[in-house]
Amino acid sequence: MSWYAKQIHPKLDKDIFKPAPTRLIGGLIYLIVVAIGMSVVVLFDINTVGKLAIALILGFSFGSMGFLGHEILHGTVVRNKWIRNFLGGIAFLPLSVGPRLWVKWHNLNHHAHTQDDEKDPDAWMSLESFNKRGFIKLVYKLPLWFRSLFSFTALSISFTLHSVRMFFVYFKELVEEKSISTWFQFIFPWTFWFGLLAIVGFEKWAYIYLIPVLIGNLIVMGYISTNHRLNPLVPVNDPLANSLTVTVPKWLDVLHFNFSYHTEHHLFPGINPKHYPIIKAHILELWPEKYHQMPLFAALKALWKTPRIYYKDEELVDPHKERLYKSLANGLKSNNIKPYKLAKDN
Repeated sequence: MSWYAKQIHPKLDKDIFKPAPTRLIGGLIYLIVVAIGMSVVVLFDINTVGKLAIALILGFSFGSMGFLGHEILHGTVVRNKWIRNFLGGIAFLPLSVGPRLWVKWHNLNHHAHTQDDEKDPDAWMSLESFNKRGFIKLVYKLPLWFRSLFSFTALSISFTLHSVRMFFVYFKELVEEKSISTWFQFIFPWTFWFGLLAIVGFEKWAYIYLIPVLIGNLIVMGYISTNHRLNPLVPVNDPLANSLTVTVPKWLDVLHFNFSYHTEHHLFPGINPKHYPIIKAHILELWPEKYHQMPLFAALKALWKTPRIYYKDEELVDPHKERLYKSLANGLKSNNIKPYKLAKDN
């Protein structure tokens, strides 16, 4: 990872490494939209179609705020640690993730050990790990299409559920230094949202939080699920091998704070995402044959058609039918996904 960065670093202007506090303007706009949308649902008697439309806008805003929280907590918007954590906590409030947990889970572990079967908290399991898990083995007896349907449906809750799991995975390390702060950051979002339920009642709460948070999860996980899940497991943290950049319309990149540029992010997590088109141009100039990118919906389609268990790191295996699938850099083509038989002697 550092080797790639050293090749590109001399080509970059020094200003590119400075924080970009103007990104907070976008966050403020989303906060205003959320406040207005919630107020309209709570204070006015509007029809179901209107409330659903507002819930959709709120859900889109929740997801976008999560993307901004991601870059804030990487220190690319403001440098001051206290302000960074405060703003990151606000941005992640709809998805109920505390800043200390995110930095520990995402910045320090996922980025340092990307696509390491044992050390990356977000990596999918190898066949060896799969064979040790009885319940998962039962799930994989179901047909691939059914598992894909379930997995894609579960994207609407996956981010929030995974964040709760990560809190307990890293709980001991998080509480060693600041136990009160850690517990507060975990409990406060849930207290806030369920307190709102007690105040406004379930019907209105469903439109101002429950439906929006499902939509927010779906949007966030629509990107996150493509970040690495088509890439192989790797023994060395190589972002050009273990990460995928997806392409979306320019207007969506603006609204989602350039979250689609994921390979660029893993190469330079300390550079604000607004500069990632520049990083991408340099990667394509230096290593075009190693760079992985595809349209977002093509990547999601490839995820639908492939299983999530790794076989010998470089292939994906469906134990149900004993079929293997290629991964990126090892022959996967999003427009031509063809499984092949797992040899019996393997």
